[in-house]
Amino acid sequence: MFVPLTPLDFLRRAVLLYPHQTAIVDGNLRFSYKEYASRVNRLANSLLSLQVQPGDVVSCLTLNCHQLLEAYYGVIKIGAVLNPINVRMGTKEIEYILQHSGSRIVFAHTDFAPIVRQQRPHLSALQDLVIIGGEPEANEREYEQLLESVSQDPVEYVVEDENAMCELFYTSGTTGQPKAVALSHRTLYLHALTFISSFQVTSDDVILHIVPLFHVNGWGTPQFLTAVGGKHVMLPKATPEEICHLVQEEGVTRLYGVATVMNELVNFERLDQYDLSSVKQFAMGGAPVPFALIQKLEKTFQCQAIAMYGLSETSPVIVNAAPKPQHHHLSEEDRQRLQARTGFELIGTELDVFNKEGQPVKRDSKEIGEIVVRSNLVMMGYYKDEKGTNEVIKDGWFYTGDMAVIDEEGSLLIVDRSKDIVISGGENISTQEVEAALYLHDAVYECAVFGVPDEKWGERPRAGVVLKPGFQVTEQQLIDHCRSQLGHYKCPAAIDFMTELPKSGTGKILKRVLREPFWEGKEKRVQ
Repeated sequence: MFVPLTPLDFLRRAVLLYPHQTAIVDGNLRFSYKEYASRVNRLANSLLSLQVQPGDVVSCLTLNCHQLLEAYYGVIKIGAVLNPINVRMGTKEIEYILQHSGSRIVFAHTDFAPIVRQQRPHLSALQDLVIIGGEPEANEREYEQLLESVSQDPVEYVVEDENAMCELFYTSGTTGQPKAVALSHRTLYLHALTFISSFQVTSDDVILHIVPLFHVNGWGTPQFLTAVGGKHVMLPKATPEEICHLVQEEGVTRLYGVATVMNELVNFERLDQYDLSSVKQFAMGGAPVPFALIQKLEKTFQCQAIAMYGLSETSPVIVNAAPKPQHHHLSEEDRQRLQARTGFELIGTELDVFNKEGQPVKRDSKEIGEIVVRSNLVMMGYYKDEKGTNEVIKDGWFYTGDMAVIDEEGSLLIVDRSKDIVISGGENISTQEVEAALYLHDAVYECAVFGVPDEKWGERPRAGVVLKPGFQVTEQQLIDHCRSQLGHYKCPAAIDFMTELPKSGTGKILKRVLREPFWEGKEKRVQ
């Protein structure tokens, strides 16, 4: 028997097995799985009433909220394609996304609606603008009124092609326009199963949506947590205080996010005023995880803290750094160092590290190459961009652009993005290795290392550093600290003390913003 794979099956199962269990918490609102499904049906019927057809793109422009979580099922329930947009992209980028995707409908929170209103005359495919959390203007609709105007009866739609496009995510590139990552029903279904089996997620789990749902389906949470009947706790903006409050009130069991957010949390001055004992796991991705942060999280919360890895193009999570049974003999420090590595391939993925000739590097944790992936979790391709697709998917492998080493057990360690490696005097310097050394200094709260031009060496490392409140340290003291940990040629030639580091909408530190002023008019060498 062949039954097409689709994430729609996850909500069907959750309603059957957990109808009265809390599905969503969003501020003062709470919905059971039965109520969640009812709203999804209303959304699907609303889209049908607006003449949305299978294959049409429906975009969402909002922070995390229950309406966006409803769209993850309501949109695809009629065969349309969901396109959550990063609200922190520039106006021109958003206009490009809406035009390039051919969006028929846009659901926009009232705070972001002006962006769409301004662009609407130029968007030939846009039919309707639906406002969330505010009053619509002329020729617009309001979300709740739209849902109330239609039936809650289930929509009879059958997914016949599991390889049909289900979701679109536009990645903000460093150059050029954003690329549209196309994910199929099959890919999203398999990613959820992979995540559930690898992280052992159950119906008892409560997950706080720290990761924005516009970031490659919030790392798969709408699918995998719904599949097991767990509780979604919405968080529009991740602040340490709000995270602590929701963990205490809702009994959050797992915290997934980028390292910068977890660093803010573990350094929160009022952390001890909250009961955070329900948390049993931290998992961090989107950027390298400093060993010092793993240590501090485990000491503070008395639970596991691990790194994980993935990209928008891989659905996203394909690696985690959870120790294996053979690692039980390790000392606590060695175990934590293992958990700060990029990690091991998950079920359903095949990973390797290739050199410039397209051959596997030695598994000695020394030879650097590019991470390549072969998996059903890899995207269909870049939407309307065959050339871009062919540049990254070659000979059956997806080339990630991340440079790494690998050991004999298959444990990956990313040393840098290819564009971030500093080539100084012919030597490759991993900025992440230098950052790891800086984080071992008690005064360092956040840091980012990047390459700047040097007449003698070609490039030298430079660091942007944010100090912890109340700490003082000089530039030379930090450089000397690095020299006690690393070879001198790897250490920063200069340090800029900053009040904050530039970050993306998901909390990743933007090294290019720090690097670009130094390279104006010069050509950066790329590994």
